[in-house]
Amino acid sequence: MTWLITGGAGYIGAHVARAMVEAGERVVVLDDLSSGLAERLPAGVELVRGSVLDRGLLDATLSGHGGAITGVVHLAGKKQVGESVEHPLSYYRDNVHGLTVVLEASVAAGVRRFLFSSSAAVYGVPDAELITESTPCAPINPYGETKLAGEWLVRAAGRAHGLSTACLRYFNVAGAASPELADIGVHNVIPMFFDRLTRGEEPRIFGDDYATPDGTCIRDYIHVADLADAHLAVVRKLSADGGAGDLTVNVGRGAGVSVRELADLVASVTGLPMSPVIEPRRPGDAAKAVASGELIARELGWKASRGVREMVGSAWEGWCLRHPGARRE
Repeated sequence: MTWLITGGAGYIGAHVARAMVEAGERVVVLDDLSSGLAERLPAGVELVRGSVLDRGLLDATLSGHGGAITGVVHLAGKKQVGESVEHPLSYYRDNVHGLTVVLEASVAAGVRRFLFSSSAAVYGVPDAELITESTPCAPINPYGETKLAGEWLVRAAGRAHGLSTACLRYFNVAGAASPELADIGVHNVIPMFFDRLTRGEEPRIFGDDYATPDGTCIRDYIHVADLADAHLAVVRKLSADGGAGDLTVNVGRGAGVSVRELADLVASVTGLPMSPVIEPRRPGDAAKAVASGELIARELGWKASRGVREMVGSAWEGWCLRHPGARRE
């Protein structure tokens, strides 16, 4: 069988594509390259350039491989919280309507396995020591809303059309399996630290008066290579399933790191002095958000194996590859 990966040239998507190819899976990638890079893809992987909103392209792609595409890994979509607040219509169009189009094309083509990229943003700001899959979902921004709506849609389509489905709720993704696959954006906290440091500006910490040991927010960081391995484990499970079923799991390390601890680690790894500036809290930031990994361990035998220092170090190598002047010997 062959898997179609939408958004497979993006930061996470390219890691998933590489992990699957190295494990012997056959892969086709569909990506509009709005944020992805074609050169990230493993050699020999076919790239179909276009949008998930293009039903005709999806039909042609799914039928153009002799019926060999029988599974979809849907990663394409918008993912910036702040941007979603400013442009909710764009987020609902791409993340919800785009998913609808992919599911319609998948059902029409006889696809029987569907993996959906969800997010811990579906939980909102839970008051929980560890977030389990049964923690109530109460998203607080359009991005989280679109991911929760996407989960509902995937499960409903699975029940109605006999698909085996899975929804993976990512926590904070970081790091790189190799420098050329690193995150090129500056929307996540680690590259945001790198960006300000290499421009000679002090990184910012939003709020230091939370009810945590050092007053800063605590988050669960997952290495993107571990996340890719989790996708592979799900792909293998869906391939082995004899009939329709659904799985929804958190993907995290089950351990929290505060923003101040992360800043200290970035300073240690980069060798650049850092005195973070404390800014006011951002609306909607939870004091703590850490995943329980019990369900994914029980269902898939999967557990994260890489630590936060490895995430920061690998992200820094990728940053320096694209910003040669960043490293100061």
